[in-house]
Amino acid sequence: MIHQDLQEALNSQINQELTAAYNYLGMATYFDAQNLDGFANWMYRQHDEEQAHAMKLLRYLQDRGGHVELESIGSPRSEFANPMEIFKISLVQEQKNTASINELYALATRLNDYATKSHLQWFIDEQVEEEKSVEDIIALLERIDDDAAGLLYLNDKLGARSAEEEEA
Repeated sequence: MIHQDLQEALNSQINQELTAAYNYLGMATYFDAQNLDGFANWMYRQHDEEQAHAMKLLRYLQDRGGHVELESIGSPRSEFANPMEIFKISLVQEQKNTASINELYALATRLNDYATKSHLQWFIDEQVEEEKSVEDIIALLERIDDDAAGLLYLNDKLGARSAEEEEA
């Protein structure tokens, strides 16, 4: 049976991952409305990833005999000034996830819960990739500035991201 403090912290992380998924869905609808299907595709893939992260944590908590407590999720934003605003919000969201996962790992360490530490290591590694991916897009958007051709190039590049690549 998992320690009560870890159960609460894992439930919090599950709900944070689901909220992130919902936020990415709202961002995707913005890009769809702007006819930026590549950006939308990238956000839909992020939505799928965050949902998968929540399920991975949920199943782990259940496997350890814990009780899953899902919370209500508020409506996500779907109106933004521009792509840069969205990716800056995405970066903050990913950084928040990273900090939360690190806190979970520290709690598991204090409680000598080696199974949870092992399980969380995958998430720690994943968050490095998540943050870098968003940071790279922000760097490209900074270079592009208001250049429409550059934005369309990035749209095409982000549209090439597929679900199969995510699983590799």
